[in-house]
Amino acid sequence: MSWTALILAGSRGPADPVAQAAGVSHKAFAEVAGRSMIGRVAEALAAAGIGRILVSIEPGAPALPAGLERLDAAPSPARSVGAALAAAPTPLLVTTADHPLLTSAMVADFLAGAGAAGADVCAGVAVRAVVEAAGNPARRTYLRFRDAEVSGCNLFALNTPRAAQAVAFWKRLEAERKRPWKMALAIGPATLAAYAAGWLTMAGAARALGRAAGCTAALVTLDHAEAAHDVDKPADLAFAEARLRAHAGG
Repeated sequence: MSWTALILAGSRGPADPVAQAAGVSHKAFAEVAGRSMIGRVAEALAAAGIGRILVSIEPGAPALPAGLERLDAAPSPARSVGAALAAAPTPLLVTTADHPLLTSAMVADFLAGAGAAGADVCAGVAVRAVVEAAGNPARRTYLRFRDAEVSGCNLFALNTPRAAQAVAFWKRLEAERKRPWKMALAIGPATLAAYAAGWLTMAGAARALGRAAGCTAALVTLDHAEAAHDVDKPADLAFAEARLRAHAGG
């Protein structure tokens, strides 16, 4: 399949701590080991064989690296992904600009796993032991399933046109973010109860979310220690800098 990629690079506004620390308007342009984060992400995607790369970013943002196509960012991530689906057909790979440790090997393994899963939409995750092997001292959030604790890798594959239903479902959840009880109803109280009790498996969670969205969904487990380490805080930026310099020197 010929993939298109979307990099979400919207700004969180002037209060974004990473942008402030780096002295840039958008944290996507913060430099890590002498290169912008968005440039590193784009290079990883291109090296994995993805020929068309879209970037969702606000009008007036700095110029993008050569070869990237600009899309005006929508008011939310889900809406930005929906706009990209209108501009480019599936299959569409979605990632974020704050993922400077992304490599072509991670992308290739994720796309291979997404293809093998055969679902309309897939999300990349890494198990806790793999994530912690990277040595990042920052506290991370994990989803605790019966068969594993996992953290997201900011990699999503919209494999078929039916994946648009998952994006529509995501938009509904965003719209209800200030009313958690409505979000719970949308996801399914039984699913949430099973998760809270520790009974829900990864596959069961994917099936339940797919049913709620009106499509099929799957989780793709990545065996890459750095796949789940994005940059949300200045400390994350320092960690990414140290890892990249270690790789360059090693």
